Amino acid sequence: MKEFIDIHDYLISEAVVGDWDGDEELVCEKINEIYHTLYDYAEEDIAPEELTFLLELVWEHWIGQDVLPELESEDISDWCHNLLTNRDQYLTD
Repeated sequence: MKEFIDIHDYLISEAVVGDWDGDEELVCEKINEIYHTLYDYAEEDIAPEELTFLLELVWEHWIGQDVLPELESEDISDWCHNLLTNRDQYLTD
C-alpha cells in the first residue's frame, strides 16, 4: 500500500534546510537520500499512515544533527533499516 504515498511530497530543497555553513546542498541531498532509502526499504503492504509517520520522523530526527553532511550511504541504509525494524517503539509513543 506504499504506492499511495508519493515520495516526492517529502523531498526537500536547499531553501528549507537552513544555514549549514555552505553545506546546504549536501544536507539537502542527504535528507532526500534518507527519504528515498526509507521508502524503498518499506514493505509494499505497509499501511500508508504508518509510512507517513516514519517519513515525517526523518526531518524531525535529522535536520539538527551536525553529522548529517558526513553521513555515508551505509549509515543511511543502517538507520532506515533500524527504523523499520524497530518502528513499533516509535508508533506507540
